[in-house]
Amino acid sequence: MTISALVMRATGSWYEVLHEGEILRARMRGKLRLRGVRSTNPIVVGDVVTCFAGDDGEWLITDIEPRRNYIIRRASNLSKESHIIAANIDRAMLVVTLAEPYTAPEFIDRFLVTCEAYKVPVTILLAKIDLLGEASEAVEEFHRIYEGIGYEVIDISATEGVGVERVKAMLEGKTTLLSGNSGVGKSTLVRAIDPTIDIRTGEISESFHKGKHTTTFSTMYRVAGGFVIDTPGVKGFGLIDIEDDELWHYFPEMIGRAGECRFFNCTHTHEPHCAVMEAVKSGDIAFSRYESYLKILDEDDKYRK
Repeated sequence: MTISALVMRATGSWYEVLHEGEILRARMRGKLRLRGVRSTNPIVVGDVVTCFAGDDGEWLITDIEPRRNYIIRRASNLSKESHIIAANIDRAMLVVTLAEPYTAPEFIDRFLVTCEAYKVPVTILLAKIDLLGEASEAVEEFHRIYEGIGYEVIDISATEGVGVERVKAMLEGKTTLLSGNSGVGKSTLVRAIDPTIDIRTGEISESFHKGKHTTTFSTMYRVAGGFVIDTPGVKGFGLIDIEDDELWHYFPEMIGRAGECRFFNCTHTHEPHCAVMEAVKSGDIAFSRYESYLKILDEDDKYRK
């Protein structure tokens, strides 16, 4: 018997797949593992797979349908090249915080570059807004930078209910990836949207003001008439398969100005009459964004923790 199923959870050895409303346990067929896939995880949450029931009743994943998109980062395991976070998603939601813990701008920008490169619409969720108090200027500046280049930014507080209904409405009928550093409140947000979902939440380490991992494996949940993929907290977001000369194409604020540069092959780093650098000097392009661009260019392997 052969069926088509949706991968809901991937542990590395076993997979939970959804078929006609029923969750089944399946494992990957050995030949599939040896196909020369450069990723640490050839099967990921969001994949549509073909499963075959063996004589012993065990389900085997024998094939993967072509992905319409995915989110990928460089693997920290040097024996492989990449790690695919999730596949076949309608939208990514990047959860960031300006305190407890602080999300570095470079991490945000790396994630956004990947979404641009793989054509995944992305919304930024500015979480724990209730903890910022007098830091409203930082919130305004964050909105100015990212909304100014076309990204939607939503202020949320899962504990206070701020923005939760707005996010819930966006999930309706969609498959959404929820990503971010550890401790930013991804799992807390999912529980605020649907309290019946059993997701562990964790506290912040006092010594380092960093989140503790609560999600061990990527898992897809049925939420608000759609699916939400909750991922383990990400420390570093290394880019892969993006060449230096194409990197600026994934910074929206550079696209509109690059045509005004004196040289058609301008790298926007040192050339005279560079419209991008002039925009940085005038404040039309945020220095933090340009700094992220330079840091990514300066790293041979595009990986930074």
